[in-house]
Amino acid sequence: MQPLSIPEWKREHITMDFVFKLPCTSRGHEKIWVIVDRLTKISHFLPIKETYSLVKLAKLFVDEIVRLQGAHVSIVSDRDARFTSLFWKCLQEATGTKSQYSTTFHSQPNGQSEKTIHNLEDMLRSCVLQFKDSWDTNLALVEFAYNNSYHSSTGMDPYEPLYGRQCRTPICWNEVGDRKLEKVESIQETTEEVKMIQERLKTAWETWEAKPSLYRTL
Repeated sequence: MQPLSIPEWKREHITMDFVFKLPCTSRGHEKIWVIVDRLTKISHFLPIKETYSLVKLAKLFVDEIVRLQGAHVSIVSDRDARFTSLFWKCLQEATGTKSQYSTTFHSQPNGQSEKTIHNLEDMLRSCVLQFKDSWDTNLALVEFAYNNSYHSSTGMDPYEPLYGRQCRTPICWNEVGDRKLEKVESIQETTEEVKMIQERLKTAWETWEAKPSLYRTL
């Protein structure tokens, strides 16, 4: 099986998959929809429920992904029934998007999102004792920390090729010089959470890099 060609432009070719078997949150979320840009490695993590219909997933995809990226040239996914359904195929045809499917979980075409998923799983499971049943409310910080962290395949963090520079982290919010901020406990909490997530992410990456290259086709 041949590896996928390198995309010519950012946010035109993406991969997607699901993270399963996460603790059910107080909001009823049990899974994470992982969507990765194949060129920049910029990733989006969407909390979802097992009961979401295809129409609900399609609306979520348009609201959270197409809204930011436009219609895609191609989408690589596994053969989840949601992605092979007539409804999903018609949606992709309507937007001019080509759908490609992995034949097995370990197959080469979708190795990129699988690597992201495995790293995300490692991160979330190590953070779950901290977040408990509220991991979905912290998922935006996990996504930010992931996209603002070094990626070995590009030699930079995903935000850099997307925006041309690293994004300012909430850790800098307490470095305001003369503009003193008072009664901002939430900022301090966010700062601590981002630091903790970054440490979890670093550990997950180091663990992954030490493993055999079974999933490491990018």
